[in-house]
Amino acid sequence: AMEAPPLRRFRARCRGPAAPPWKETYRRRCMERLRRSRAKLLERYRQAGERACGPTPGALLVQEVMEQEWQALQAAQESRPALGGEETLAQMLEDPDELAVLEEIQQELILQEQSVLEEYERSLQFDEECLNAMLDGLDASDKVICPVCRKNNLTVRNHVVFCQCGLYISTQGMTEEKLRSLLENTLTEHSHRCFHNPEFTVTSGMEEETSLLMSCPV
Repeated sequence: AMEAPPLRRFRARCRGPAAPPWKETYRRRCMERLRRSRAKLLERYRQAGERACGPTPGALLVQEVMEQEWQALQAAQESRPALGGEETLAQMLEDPDELAVLEEIQQELILQEQSVLEEYERSLQFDEECLNAMLDGLDASDKVICPVCRKNNLTVRNHVVFCQCGLYISTQGMTEEKLRSLLENTLTEHSHRCFHNPEFTVTSGMEEETSLLMSCPV
């Protein structure tokens, strides 16, 4: 046991600056495991966000992925003396070459993890912008954009609400302000429970008056 560090250093000198033979296998397997753990990563990211609204948390899964793949590599290559017996990543390494390789792989994994989180953030931001656009209409005026066609402004009169797309609803005492408030409240309430955008249709039964119906495909 006492001979291990000098032997390692001797092997490192013999090997020179070339990357150790396990590097590429280990790097590839870490990357694959991180990709497969995308759902777990996003779940951990959401939990971290709920606990503290601070900057993006760093390396949520990287250490775990590296530990698991290190153990798998040891199990697969027990015959290779340089991997040692039961070392964990944290206990390793006297060999500065191998330590440098691990740090390089760790940095690459952290970048990969951050790019997944940034993509997730962008998709959330996009969903929020879509919702806000629907809430705000096309401009900041009191006009209400038609929730069915999402193109034209609704015309609101005392007894009727209608749109160029064909929407026509009889109503009592409706104003643009009141209609806008109704739509906003309903959309906001839905967004608290569901990430998906709802759809609007006009319904009319034999005995019922025409109504505006909001439904969610999910």
